[in-house]
Amino acid sequence: MSVDAAPLSVRGLTVRYDDYEAVSELSFELTPGRLTAVVGPNGAGKSTALKGALGLVPVAAGEIAFFGSRLSDVRSRVAYVPQRAAVDWDFPVTAGQVVEMGLYREIGWLKRVTRAHRERATAAMERVGVADLAGRQIADLSGGQQQRVFLARALVQGADLYLMDEPFAGVDAKTERAIVDLLSAMRDAGKTVLLVHHDLATVDHYFDEVLLLNRTLVSFGPVETAFTQEQITSAYGGPLTIVGRDAPVGAAT
Repeated sequence: MSVDAAPLSVRGLTVRYDDYEAVSELSFELTPGRLTAVVGPNGAGKSTALKGALGLVPVAAGEIAFFGSRLSDVRSRVAYVPQRAAVDWDFPVTAGQVVEMGLYREIGWLKRVTRAHRERATAAMERVGVADLAGRQIADLSGGQQQRVFLARALVQGADLYLMDEPFAGVDAKTERAIVDLLSAMRDAGKTVLLVHHDLATVDHYFDEVLLLNRTLVSFGPVETAFTQEQITSAYGGPLTIVGRDAPVGAAT
């Protein structure tokens, strides 16, 4: 494993569902210590790309490396926050127990959670503002609270790379601001984040880099060069008017 290896390197990733090619020959390499948004229209393969890289869906082709190695060799350095819709919220478990699950790879499934482990879980929950909810059933929390708990579960792992699938979906403005502040602090600490995102108006404000996708790569790089009107028009198939930008995205200038 190279010390200077990219947190995530993807070469020719292709994912097929029967005859449908959801992601086609996708290639990119993440820069360490950056917040990167995965952006594209509905059905563009954004979530599928993350799941393919993590081995959560079958991959038809491609080479994936995490820190220059196979995921199995560096799994402790990689954390994943799934979509809220993919989680069984009726499972009888408390918020604190959910966060402690982030330590199970370190603890072992058959060993007891120690006081030191609980203190780490509490510290992670404090960072996202849900420490007071530790004893509540996860099903009883609001969508924003549930999302914060899952972020705390990822944080407690102490990973170097975080893959997040729509963490802003279904949360209120206060929670979104808290998540943005947390992501900024993680970046300042040298962490790398790849995040599926839908709100085009906030890409310029929240992220350093963007991966613009529509089943295949449209553009990738710093927001100022990879998120131009022309590139977004190409990805979305036409000009868009986005509230929060000075001009309609894709409009003639």
